[in-house]
Amino acid sequence: MPHALLEALPPAANCDHFVQVLQLLGRSNVKAVVLDDDPTGTQTVYGLDVLADWSVAALAAALAAPGPVFFILTNSRSMSGPRAASVNREIVANLRKAAALAGAEFVLVSRSDSTLRGHFAVEVLALREALGAPVDGVIVMPAFFEGGRYTVDDVHYVAEGELLVPAAQTEFARDTTFGYLKSNLREWIEEKTGGSVRSGDVASVGIAELRAPGAEQAVLGRLRALPKGGYMVVNAASYGDVHAFVHGLLLAEAEGRRYLFRTAASFVRVRAGLVARPVLSSGEYSEPVPGGGLVVAGSYTRKTTSQIESLLRLPNTVAIEVQVDRLAAEPSRADEVGRASRLAREAMAAGLHAVVYTSRKLETALGRAGDLSAGEIVSEALVGIVRSVETQPRFVIAKGGITSSDIATRGLGMRRARILGQAAPGVPVWLMGPETRFPGMKYVVWPGNVGGPDALRDVVRAA
Repeated sequence: MPHALLEALPPAANCDHFVQVLQLLGRSNVKAVVLDDDPTGTQTVYGLDVLADWSVAALAAALAAPGPVFFILTNSRSMSGPRAASVNREIVANLRKAAALAGAEFVLVSRSDSTLRGHFAVEVLALREALGAPVDGVIVMPAFFEGGRYTVDDVHYVAEGELLVPAAQTEFARDTTFGYLKSNLREWIEEKTGGSVRSGDVASVGIAELRAPGAEQAVLGRLRALPKGGYMVVNAASYGDVHAFVHGLLLAEAEGRRYLFRTAASFVRVRAGLVARPVLSSGEYSEPVPGGGLVVAGSYTRKTTSQIESLLRLPNTVAIEVQVDRLAAEPSRADEVGRASRLAREAMAAGLHAVVYTSRKLETALGRAGDLSAGEIVSEALVGIVRSVETQPRFVIAKGGITSSDIATRGLGMRRARILGQAAPGVPVWLMGPETRFPGMKYVVWPGNVGGPDALRDVVRAA
């Protein structure tokens, strides 16, 4: 959808940066390892692996395998700051051992939310320390075009209908755990680092530079001039902007410079050398098995609520609302999980689609939605419901980042998956491994903040 702010930007020069990106990736022996703080970072890619196992052996095998990128699912957004830092340090320690075994070199991409939620400062610091050598810079690039996230003049925007809204004016900025006040990313970095990084010290690459002839050399010059370990914000409003930046970045990497990245999903697609691909057909995310499908929604965003309401208008769906208030005490929690589990199994056995979702109140007996301790209890309840399912559903769709991670790893037993593509723009589909409860099943990871009001309904109806 066109927006006046984007239409006013300068046109791109006639440069095919992506061809050069592919050539440089082909000559590089540096693999990008994406530490994904929830599963939704796979929403722009395909043909890559996701690991929930970061043992040295698993990482050494992934580093030695062909391809420029693989993912590690950390689920760190569901954790406390200290726990998230500890997990990131553990992974990097194992990566360093694995790289020595595999004779490989890697760079780290800390993939997080395109609406700026997550343990930004804590995780970046932990990764810098764990690498054991100073990085040449920290690159911050939260653009995610499929979800309507753009950065222009250092301000990060979220598309809401026909409007581009500065991120700090959206519901995401009021998140209980990860809220923020600044939309200008240079100021946001200062805010999130508690002032240890000043906004005036953060470098920036503008869209006009990225769309000018010779943009890759301008980027290379900016990267060369970045003070050791300094922060750089990258503006982007199209994939062409990302192509230009990554072209210059790979030239810098070829000179031996190494950076740490905090990005959303659009950067990852380009760093993996992937082009856009059509969304999958319904047969590529659902199975020709008897019975109905299963939708599990833990996300509490307004977008998720509107999507659930639209979905439940389909005649072959059954609404199963999990009352969050009843999860506060152990006896009522067990009763509530048991009730929802029974209804879900009965619905699917009758050939209907079970739609399991948490009650929509933001204030409950567990606390406010978004509180990490409350989220842990809710997620455990949803995992219990999925574990109760004994026969393979026609499809499984998990709505919300933390929800989809916990259901994949704890509900279904996933340790490694292959990204097949997307069921809808920004909605990844995984092929589950042989270790899972339903080997070879397709699994749909639906971010809480992605898609229009009817998008979930349309995907389920097609299945």
